Amino acid sequence: MIGYIFLGTAIVLEIFSTSMLKLSMGFTKLIPSIIFAVGMSASFYMLSKALNLIPLSIAYAIWSGIGTALTALIGVYVWKEELSLTAVVGIGLIVVGVILLNLKGAH
Repeated sequence: MIGYIFLGTAIVLEIFSTSMLKLSMGFTKLIPSIIFAVGMSASFYMLSKALNLIPLSIAYAIWSGIGTALTALIGVYVWKEELSLTAVVGIGLIVVGVILLNLKGAH
């Protein structure tokens, strides 16, 4: 259970940091750039802690898949970006892939 808490924290930090990356305007804004670097470092640290307790294939699939899907949603709701049907299908396939990997890990 603690491994998934580490993983969840890593995901939240990664999503927040990615938003800071957008705000950094190509690393031309100092504060968002610093927050991005610190946040991503913390995210990788938490991911590394999770990997001590969760298999790599499962942890990385969850971290990258959920991170990708939620970051896309943040893009839509916060940054007013549009998702094409292709993007929605792609995100759906990522989520299905994460579920399938977790089912494999449950056996």
